[in-house]
Amino acid sequence: MKIYSVLLFFIATGVSCTHSQTDEIQNVQLIGGPCEGCEAIFEYGDRLLKNTATLPGYDEAAQKLKISGTIYQPGGKLPAKDVVLYIYHTDQNGIYANKYNRKNWERRHGYRRGWIKTDDDGRYTFFTSKPGIYPNRAVAAHIHPTLLEPNGNYYYVEDYYFSDDSLLTEKELNPVAPRGGTPGVLSLKKDGEVYVAERDFILGKNVGGN
Repeated sequence: MKIYSVLLFFIATGVSCTHSQTDEIQNVQLIGGPCEGCEAIFEYGDRLLKNTATLPGYDEAAQKLKISGTIYQPGGKLPAKDVVLYIYHTDQNGIYANKYNRKNWERRHGYRRGWIKTDDDGRYTFFTSKPGIYPNRAVAAHIHPTLLEPNGNYYYVEDYYFSDDSLLTEKELNPVAPRGGTPGVLSLKKDGEVYVAERDFILGKNVGGN
């Protein structure tokens, strides 16, 4: 998707681009195949993104999560700075709740979402709540991630899952070629009142071209 398509999306949904960090990104393009909702990565608007974010709902969460990692440049050795990571997930009832009646992608993704930009060491951290499973659907609980590279390429990568989830399938446990270079199943460890885990990504790994 070229930059004019993204701008049209902003206009249609009422999301302002004025003085946004997205204005600095050239040659915006969706790669790696179709991705419904990946445009939401641009909805941070004029927020000053940092390498740490706390998603809405964290304070009252029954099970708090801290997920960190490093995003690497292609090749998997050098850290990638200024990469935007967008994450969203259900509430504990498995619902993408649009708590604030937003008119942008929050209508579909719910309000438990956030944006992070990696630091010079490629590091990111986000605090959130453990999502619930979809009602009446045998799908493991998960967190959706999308990446935006500094060069304008954006794409979805393998979801975050949880190792104690009985609904995990072989595809999630042992993916053949996980998008982003690493399997998404996290083994949570308790640190005080928070469950922590680490997961890295490699830009473009197993994503493919246009």
